[in-house]
Amino acid sequence: MRLQLLRIILPVALFAGLIWLWEWSVAYWEIKPFVLPPPSAILAVFETDGPSLLASAWTTLGTTLAAFVLAVISGILLATLFASSRIAEAALSPYAVTLQVTPVVAIAPLIIVWVGLDKAWLAVLILAWIVAFFPVLASATAGLKAVDPNLRDLFRLYHASFWQTFRRLMIPSSLPYLLSGIKTAGGLALVGAVVAEFAAASGNTNGLAWRILEAGNRLQIAKMFAALMLLALMGVILYALLSFIEWLLLHRWHGDRRNT
Repeated sequence: MRLQLLRIILPVALFAGLIWLWEWSVAYWEIKPFVLPPPSAILAVFETDGPSLLASAWTTLGTTLAAFVLAVISGILLATLFASSRIAEAALSPYAVTLQVTPVVAIAPLIIVWVGLDKAWLAVLILAWIVAFFPVLASATAGLKAVDPNLRDLFRLYHASFWQTFRRLMIPSSLPYLLSGIKTAGGLALVGAVVAEFAAASGNTNGLAWRILEAGNRLQIAKMFAALMLLALMGVILYALLSFIEWLLLHRWHGDRRNT
């Protein structure tokens, strides 16, 4: 219990100390606001530009969640195909790897041209999906291939259908791999959405990245920091939520195994 309290208290105390040191340093060294604004100035931004920043945050979050869901669904489906057919894996896996290693910034202009500037949100969604897709595919494929061959033979012996084998054997066995990849994909979906918004450089996206670009062009550095704070908060919440889901599912799965 004491260790758990320390894990909560120490990070909070360190964060508070850093904020105080930041505020004091800016005042003591008389740092210009357009170089490094104090935390008080950043908090003041939420009073003046809070509604617009929150609206942009919702836009970025919506794109992130949509790309994340698409990445999970498409990654699991393609991983299932790879685990079921070596021919399909040999034919398609090089393209998946190529898509992953190609910098999203490099292909962003092409995607924007294809979908049109009037549909910049669609380009951002596609680019965010590309970034988040491969971790799910790789982890799910590794997990599905790690199924015990003896258990596979047992299911075949009892004439289990593919769906029964998939639901009762392959999914539970691959769950630790899959959840790890999904947790990684959640953060990458947010990173991909922001990078794609930067690459699109269009007010049609209305995301936080656009607000950062807009504030930077106007030397509104405090507003840039406020947008970055929202992005960091979104990333932490998303990671914490996915970590809790991972713990919940694995705890339930292991609990079921102990009760059998």
